[in-house]
Parts: sequence; structure tokens; C-alpha cells
Amino acid sequence: MKKIAFQTLGCKLNFSETSSISRQFGDEGFEQVAFDAPADIYVINSCSVTRNAEKRCKTLVKQALRKNPQAHVAVIGCFSQINPEEIKAIPGVDIVLGNADKFNLFEHIRTLQSNSQGSPSEIDVAVDEPDTFIPSFSMDDRTRSFFKIQDGCDYFCSYCTIPLARGRSRSNTIAQTIETATRIAQTNMKEIVLSGVNIGDFGKEHGEDFLGFLQELIKVEGINRIRISSVEPDLLSDQIIELVAAQPKLMPHFHIPLQAGSDQVLKDMGRRYDTALFASRVARIKTLIPHACIAADLIVGFPTETHELFQQSYDFIRKADVSYVHVFTYSERANTRAVKYQQQVPVHERNQRSKIMQQLSAHKKDVFYEANKGHCSEVLWEKENIKGWMYGFTENYIKAKRPFDAQLVNTTQKIVLNHCDSDGVYLADDKV
Repeated sequence: MKKIAFQTLGCKLNFSETSSISRQFGDEGFEQVAFDAPADIYVINSCSVTRNAEKRCKTLVKQALRKNPQAHVAVIGCFSQINPEEIKAIPGVDIVLGNADKFNLFEHIRTLQSNSQGSPSEIDVAVDEPDTFIPSFSMDDRTRSFFKIQDGCDYFCSYCTIPLARGRSRSNTIAQTIETATRIAQTNMKEIVLSGVNIGDFGKEHGEDFLGFLQELIKVEGINRIRISSVEPDLLSDQIIELVAAQPKLMPHFHIPLQAGSDQVLKDMGRRYDTALFASRVARIKTLIPHACIAADLIVGFPTETHELFQQSYDFIRKADVSYVHVFTYSERANTRAVKYQQQVPVHERNQRSKIMQQLSAHKKDVFYEANKGHCSEVLWEKENIKGWMYGFTENYIKAKRPFDAQLVNTTQKIVLNHCDSDGVYLADDKV
């Protein structure tokens, strides 16, 4: 039996796709092992959002070949799509597949293995233009399934290569997507996380929309919890917020990309909203769902972000009723408009701004957790046993822990959030 190992970099979308691809190999009799174990084939599902993600990909290739110098190595995904020539130059890589071709990985592996003349110099490369939608979902990743409902993006922000890596926005119809959701409902997964590049754009090529999909998804029996991942502020309508407020299956957890707390920087980024719109979305959520978790994405060190404009971003986040912030340090990407700007923020200054914003995020998370103290919540317990503890998340994405109990894995339990430990995790009090 051949052994295969997968490693995923980047977003939830990549995790859902890796899981679907790995199941193909399981069906063909391959044994899946951990990436740090000896294997015959190593597969890296790559990311190209930052240069660090690309460097990590190269490091993983070396790591795999140290485990088995004779192994075949495949690099698939966004980095492959954006820069296949750079990956071809990495010693030991045999297969380079972009986002349109990675779902045919098994065929490429079989061809490579059957070719007796194969050698490291004969690299299999396929990077066709991504133009079709292939649904996917993850399994056995904790107790949640990452469910890919949309791919690609039509926004073309000035700093971003995702439209180049993933193509135009596309999805299946509501009916087709519900069919896939029904398959997930037949597994033992208790929660699904809706994933995509820009899920708020779902269905537009079919004359449908994301709201209509959610209205049908909540009817699917067997799916207990639905968590919505990132939705652009301009696509997060009042109707979506009202539906989340009214439907217990929809978790009170919103992830809203902000990217900058300065209208000038947002304009330079090519974003389709301003800070006033973002603030109005947050206010609407908090009015209807006071204890909702609201996460924001923020980029620091964008080329036109002066010290004054960074301070604007900081002040905006400080005042905003968000629960925490995912802070990203700006990274130059080839073939984007932003890389051509004459002014660039020095790297050391970007890093310093990142630390400042991360400290603010940590403070806001502490405030959010404290505001939920004493509340009765329902936590979904995960399967990992970490030094005798098990962990899970409440509806509004507060992390909790309790002594490990195998009987509670993949079950929900009502708890009271009474005591937060030194790691910032609530100790479960099940005396409800």
C-alpha cells in the first residue's frame, strides 16, 4: 500500500479542497499518513496570499525529501497557478498543478508512477485557467466541515492576486449546492463552515444569491450548526443579518473584511465600501445580536498608508465594536497595481504596525470574552486530547475547555462561562 501525506497552507477553502482530494486516494487504496512521517508521495496545497506562505511551501518540500529522498512531491494550488516556473525550480518537485487541475492529481500521480523513464528533470506541469466550479468539503477535521460553496473573485483589489490564482467568481446553483450539503448531513459532522473566496457573491451567475441559499440550507436535516465565513461589507445585507438573528442553526459569528480603517487607504486598495458602511454593518449586528462575535481582517503597511493614516485605522478599530482582528502585514505581490506605487512602507515599519494592531486585537478579544462572562452557551466539543483537556467553541466562537471525556467528543453541551484561565480560554461549568 502506497503512503501519501498532505499539507495545506492558507485558507479554509484550501482545507476543504485538500480533504476532497485526499478522499480520492483513500478510495484507491492509498494510506494517508502525517506530513512529518515517511511517505511515498507528499502533496502541498499551496497559498500565494503572502510571500511568507510561498517560502513556507519551499521549506515543506525540503522537509518532505528529508523524510524520504525518493518520494514524489506535488505542489498544487494558488502558488502553482501564479508562479509555476518558480516551483519547477525547487529541487525535488515532480508535479505542479494549478487550481483548475489539482482535482486531477490522482491521474497525474498514476501517470508519474507508471512512467519508467520518469526523473526529477521531467516535471509534470498543468496550470489551466480556473473557470469551472468544483464543490468540496472537509471531513474528520475536528468536528466541523469546511464546505466550499463558491470560488474566485471579481473584485481585483490593488494588492491581491487571488483573482489571478482562482479566476472569476463562480458557484453551483442553490439546488446543486444543497445536494452537496445533504451529503455532509449524512456524515457525523455537527457543524459546517461555509467557505469560498467571496461567498457573498454566491449564485450571481445563476440569478440567485447568498441569502436565498442560506434560506434553503437551514432546512437541511442533520446539519445542526452553520457558521458563515468571510462576507464583504457591501454584500452583508440587513436581510442576511436578520436571518442569522432569527435562525438558531446560523451561528452568531461574523467575519467581515475591513482591510483598512482609513477611507483613503480603502480607496487606494480598490475596496468597494468605506468605513461608514463597515461601521453600519457592525452596529446592525450588535443591535439584533448583542453577543455576536465579529472578526475583522486588516492589512497594515499598505504602500499609501502613512503614519497618519495608520493612526486613523488604529483609532477606527479601537472604537469599533469588533471582537478581534486578523492582522496581515502587507506583502508585495507581482502583477498587482499596489506593487507599482512609488511610495512603499519600510518592512520594519510594517512589522511594528502589525505588533501594535495585534496588541489592540488581543485587548478587544479580552473585552469580548469578559462581556460574555456568566452567559449560558452551547459548546461543540472536539476530538483532540491535549494534555488531558478537550476544547470546543460556543455559538459565538468563544473557546472553552474541560477535562477530556471521550463520550463528549462531537457532542454539544450547555455550559456557563464563569472562569477564564491564564491562556484566555473559558473553563466549562456545566452546572447550568
